[in-house]
This record gives sequence, C-alpha cells and structure tokens, in this order.
Amino acid sequence: MNSSISPAPAPNPRAFASFANSDFRIFVLTATAAMMADNIEHVISYWVIFQKFHSPALGGFAVVSHWVPYLLLAGVTGGLADRFDIRRLIQTGMILYIGISISWGIMFVTDSATMWKAMVLLVIHGLAGVIWTPASQVLIHRIVTHEQLPSAVRLTATGRYLGFLAGPAVGAGLLLAFGPSWGIFINALIYLPLCLWLIKAPYGSRGAPAGSAPRGVKGFADIRSTMAVVARNPVLLSMTVLIGASAFFVGNAYQAQMPGFALGLGHGRADFSYSMLLAADAAGGLTAGVLLESRGLLPPRARTAFILAMIWCCALIGFARADAYPLAITLLFVAGFVELAFNSMAQSLVQLHAPADIRGRVIGVFSMSAMGLRTFSGLSVGVLGASIGIHNSLAYSAAALFLVYSVIFVLRYLRAR
Repeated sequence: MNSSISPAPAPNPRAFASFANSDFRIFVLTATAAMMADNIEHVISYWVIFQKFHSPALGGFAVVSHWVPYLLLAGVTGGLADRFDIRRLIQTGMILYIGISISWGIMFVTDSATMWKAMVLLVIHGLAGVIWTPASQVLIHRIVTHEQLPSAVRLTATGRYLGFLAGPAVGAGLLLAFGPSWGIFINALIYLPLCLWLIKAPYGSRGAPAGSAPRGVKGFADIRSTMAVVARNPVLLSMTVLIGASAFFVGNAYQAQMPGFALGLGHGRADFSYSMLLAADAAGGLTAGVLLESRGLLPPRARTAFILAMIWCCALIGFARADAYPLAITLLFVAGFVELAFNSMAQSLVQLHAPADIRGRVIGVFSMSAMGLRTFSGLSVGVLGASIGIHNSLAYSAAALFLVYSVIFVLRYLRAR
C-alpha cells in the first residue's frame, strides 16, 4: 500500500457529527469517565504518599513512571492493536487500573504503604496507560465513519480535558467525603462502565480491514519499519514531529511547577485563586472542544496545526512573563484552547493518513512521540528551572519550541508556495 496517497477529503464538517453514532456516544462517555478516574486516583494517591513519605524523589518517580512506558512501549502496544482484539486490550488497561485503585485502598486501610509498593503501583499504572491508549484510538476509527472521524477525535480529546478538569475536583470531593481509603475504592468502580460495554461491543478483530492478515508483533523491528512509513508520508511525519517537539520542549511539565508560578503571582496558598490557576488550562481545552465542534470550525489541516502550535508557544511565553494574576489566567486559558485544537487536529490527520493495515503501529509511534517524549520536558522546564528559575525555563523552552516550529513552517509551507 502506498502510504503517501492521501485519503479523499472529508466533506464540510458538521457540528457534533460523531454524536450521530450511538456507539461512539457510549464510548466517549465511558472513556471520559475512565480518564477522570485516572486523575482522581492521582489526586488521592499522591496526597497520601506525600503525607506519608514527604519525598520529592517519589513525586518525580511518579512523573517518570507515567511517561517512560509510552516512550519505550507505545510502538509495541500499537502493534498489538493491529494483531489482537482491541476491546480486550482496552479492558486489560481498565482491569489494571481497577486493581491499582483497590491495591491503594487496601494499603491505606491497613496502613501498610511502603515506598517500594508505591513505586510498583506507579509503574503498573504507567503500563496500563500505554496498553489501552493506542487501542482506544484504533477503536475510534472502527466505530465512526471517515466523515465523522475528525469530530470523534476532537470530542475524545475534549473528554480527556474534561477528565483533567473534573478529576481533581471529584477526587478532592471523594477525599473529603469518604477519606482516602473509601474514596479510592469508589474510584475503582468508575472504570467499570467502559470495561463492561466492551464485552459485547462489535469492534474486535473482526473490525480489521478486509483481506488484511495481521502480522506478528516484532517489537522494536516493527517500530523501525513503522517510522520508515511515517517518514515517507509528509503529513504523518509533520504531525509526529509537531507533537513530539511540543512534548519534548514543554509537554505538561509547567503544570507540575504551578505552585511556583502561583507564588510568583501572589497566590501561593491553596485557596480559590490558586485552584483557578490550576483549572484555567483545562478549562481552555474544554471550551475549545465544545466551541470548535459546535461550530464545525478548524477542520484538520497540517498548516493550521502548526499555526495553532506557534500561538500556544506565544501564550506560554506570555504566561511565564506575566506578573498580573488576571493576565496569567487569560493566557493559560488561551494555551489550553489552542493546545486542544492543534493536538486533536494532529491526531485526526494521523488517523486519516495512516495505512489501514498498520494503523495501530502508526498510532503507537505517534503516541510514543506525543506522550513518551514528555519525559524530557521535566528536564527542560523543571531541572533547568532549578538553576535559572521556572519563569525563565518555561519562557526559554517555549521560545525554543517556537523557533523550531517557525523553521519547519517556513521550509514546509511558505517555501513550498
């Protein structure tokens, strides 16, 4: 199959086109609940292990253990999505998540938490994420039509931002109302709807393209061959580089440094204003998903994705330099808005242009770039921030990313014209 051939262009986008598909409605609601539960678990478990161990090193390990599995294994698990029943892969991730929440709860009830046990659960949590994420992206492609795909990807990304936004609030509510032990037991139940729906959902191996015999998974050999396919397709290559560069230079590392930014803005206490600072980025993403989808705006185009990504860089540079709280909130909102727009756009283009017989592998490589490379953003924003200050480190990292995007944009689009 010639992977450089682009699919037929989709017709003019229709608002919430993918919601016409009843199975997609079920999927996006249950997947959003699962992503919210993921964030609830972080809120409760991180709070307890901080109270028990007071270990910054363990906090750093939590971040590394979350993203390194994507860097090392996303290409492999994407290959599994081409070979095995994707429903069972997603269920495997959900069962692991449930087991992790129950294990945390047992340790909290019995007061038997130790650092090594916490590290094991954090590693398993990262593995669960890398198992179900590529498979869930392949499942979207099998549920919806070609015309509905951009809408489905954007709404799924909006659900992820809703999980980021609602998860901490719900987690804090469970922590307050039921305590950490029962709160995290309740959280385990939130993963169940997606797991149960997938038992009989008709999108397993039978959803594979007709006439395509699945090949065996060859590990890193598959990753290399898939990278070669990506490199030959201008759209796949540009979107993988676009998202990989954002993950490498900035990622979401600035969110972990938000207490420091809040202190610089005069809001270093855990009050309402600090919560607003934390939620502004996610609220921008949620607003983007609803507004853009309801209006049918910004259909997926590679050039538009680069422009939005450069606006994201400028918003983060402005936030890093802001000395007024209202301005910082506004710029974080803008950053979240354009981040969802260009991320969902890149994901849609990868879905649309990936060869059908290796779609899982291509999505796996894309996930490896989009999420695995976030491991290094902790160095550019976090470690560098320890020596030059987090305001400078974020501003310099975002400026370097803007420069990279500008060079690519000039060479790829303006020069082509």
